[in-house]
Amino acid sequence: MALHDAKLASNTDGHASSTHNSDDAHGDVKSYIIGFILSVVLTAIPFTLVINGDLSKVTTIWSVVTLGLVQIWVHLKYFLHLNFVTEEGRANTFSFLFSALIIFMVVGLSVWIIYESNAMMMY
Repeated sequence: MALHDAKLASNTDGHASSTHNSDDAHGDVKSYIIGFILSVVLTAIPFTLVINGDLSKVTTIWSVVTLGLVQIWVHLKYFLHLNFVTEEGRANTFSFLFSALIIFMVVGLSVWIIYESNAMMMY
């Protein structure tokens, strides 16, 4: 305990042992601008496809879904900075994937339970 108190006393901001660098997992202005431009383009294209109606309904749906998945990747890379390059990036990526898995399981299993309950009550 004395060693911990001495370490805190010698450090006024409480982060002496932190290895966090201000540039580690944060993007610069250039990456934010690239992400913003890609997001705008990936939003405008589906709107244009739907408004014009030039493609068939199935092709439009697949195009919108594909561009939506690409936009999710852009947000994860450029705004949430999820990557496998740094140790912190790997930890953030695995935390995100674990959270997504838990949310998917909770929502999916809840829908399944509600559906099955409804089916049992109808018959």
